[in-house]
Amino acid sequence: MSLHRLTRVVMGVPNVAETAAYYEEFGLEPLGEGSFGTRDGGEQLKIVHAPTRRLVELGVGADNDDDIARVTSNMTRLGVPISHNGTELLAQEPISGFTARVHVASRITQEPTPATPYNGPGRTDRIGRAPGVLRDYAIKPRKLGHTVIGTVDLAATMRFFTDGIGFKISDYISDKGAFMRCSVDHHNVLALAAPVNFLHHTSWQVDDIDDVGRGAKAMLEVDPDRHVWGLGRHHAGSNFFWYLKDPAGNFSEYYSDMDCIPEEEIWTPEVFEGAQSLFNWGPPPPPSFLAPDDLAALMTGTHSPASAG
Repeated sequence: MSLHRLTRVVMGVPNVAETAAYYEEFGLEPLGEGSFGTRDGGEQLKIVHAPTRRLVELGVGADNDDDIARVTSNMTRLGVPISHNGTELLAQEPISGFTARVHVASRITQEPTPATPYNGPGRTDRIGRAPGVLRDYAIKPRKLGHTVIGTVDLAATMRFFTDGIGFKISDYISDKGAFMRCSVDHHNVLALAAPVNFLHHTSWQVDDIDDVGRGAKAMLEVDPDRHVWGLGRHHAGSNFFWYLKDPAGNFSEYYSDMDCIPEEEIWTPEVFEGAQSLFNWGPPPPPSFLAPDDLAALMTGTHSPASAG
């Protein structure tokens, strides 16, 4: 795939300083002027002011200028207004109005996480205490994995990503959502049918399930009200997860062990119904995960940090 990753998400919030402090605690590296980096991906989050919380921009990395030309042709065919300079293309998603920035970017090279030995029935592979319980360093996410957006016109948003940018479909949630990828990861964008356009969550890769749990534990020790949902394992994508809530009302996810699709031919998209698409095990999702508490306020344009709960 000539597309190879999400490069950056630009998040608009009414309370920039408070939200920025949250993502620094979350483990992202502050780079100044509202920007944050990951261990492997460089700058991957920028927080800017907006009257209501929203997705402002989503960056997608491509290999070369030919890839930009291909996306340009696709968007022109779809009638999407664009601007480009040969190595970068800006296109406005027609439903929610965020900007997709498709640009030539380096591929992420990740040093493999050392395999952690596990003991099991009839198998004693590990001598001594489990390494995961001995870790005492702070969590530093490896990369931005995916974003999830609500859209009032799912078909149009899917068309923008697939027919326009070139994302591939991995799986479906009935007729209510589509997992789409621009890399070897199972999904980089999940678009969900919703009564209002909004940013549901951003998801950040950590090394393993121990770091999912350790990251959430550290965040909840500061403020237990940040908890949304976890610990669990998704069915679509297979990743371990724990969701927290930032001060603007956006959800943020620590995840590990996602399915990979290195070749198109080895994967057949499935259609999942109901809870099967959400989790394989773990506590059931709270109502606020499926319909965030501030959706009504977002619909009327009266959202504020206080209304995020």
